[in-house]
Amino acid sequence: MELLRLRREIDFLSRRRIATVVSLALVAASIASFAVRGLNLGIDFTGGVLLEVGYEKDADLGAIRSLLEKGGYGDAQVQNFGAARDVLIRVFPKEGVDARGQGEELLGVLRGGGEQVELRRVEFVGPQVGQELTERGGLAVLFALVMILLYVMLRFQWKFAVGSVAALAHDVIIILGIFSIFQLPFDLTILAAALAVIGYSLNDTIVVFDRIRENFRRIRAGDAQGIMNASINQILGRTVITSLTTLLVLAALFALGGEALSGFSSALIIGVIVGTYSSIYVAGNTALALNVSAQDLLPPKKETGNDGAVT
Repeated sequence: MELLRLRREIDFLSRRRIATVVSLALVAASIASFAVRGLNLGIDFTGGVLLEVGYEKDADLGAIRSLLEKGGYGDAQVQNFGAARDVLIRVFPKEGVDARGQGEELLGVLRGGGEQVELRRVEFVGPQVGQELTERGGLAVLFALVMILLYVMLRFQWKFAVGSVAALAHDVIIILGIFSIFQLPFDLTILAAALAVIGYSLNDTIVVFDRIRENFRRIRAGDAQGIMNASINQILGRTVITSLTTLLVLAALFALGGEALSGFSSALIIGVIVGTYSSIYVAGNTALALNVSAQDLLPPKKETGNDGAVT
């Protein structure tokens, strides 16, 4: 914490109106993209054909993707499965072709590159399974937000609870909006990343709120905006270090993890950046808009009876 010495008097909340406009614009653009373009759902959600093949030597995933693209399967997902010689391929189903027939067609495309390819298994993931995963994924996010609302309400105060849920909803909507606007593939790994961002952003928000509560109880003479600004400045070093170290790891995953981890790591990178922003400008801003004050966070007074007993 002492390496950066970031304890400066930065008036974050004086820019809260600008931040509100930016956040509302991003959320509106995301929702509009959902309505017009939707998400580019992967095979996990839409259904498709899963093919496991084996090579005589280590498989070149880039060359396999090129072969499949030339064969009309440009949207295929290719990754190693266990050993470097085993490859798992997922493609969208073709109308009028069963899983076995499409598997043989894919095998022919792969063998067209001159490699000896062995078909290990071929399976069809039906759209009913995909629809079920979509519903359960949405319910998982909704359930997480409701439980977080209850947790923060019990630990802090309902105004902070509303602020924290607003920040988390803001983060998830923007992540999904970016994937919708740029039509990036959205599969279960991206959904897992969105849930991970909820946990990361909540942790950051709780740290901010904890310091705000402490300062509200300690500095009762100041106004709410001043106390919240002081609290954010006090934990700024911790926030910057945590975000930077997390981003370094995610950047390494994005650069070196290959296509299998590119979507997951990019979603987390977006989430860490947006989550750090929302912990200050969405969660705190919402609580401030609800007129949070020191009285909201003071412990309840203990009443004493006529006999001096505490009630």
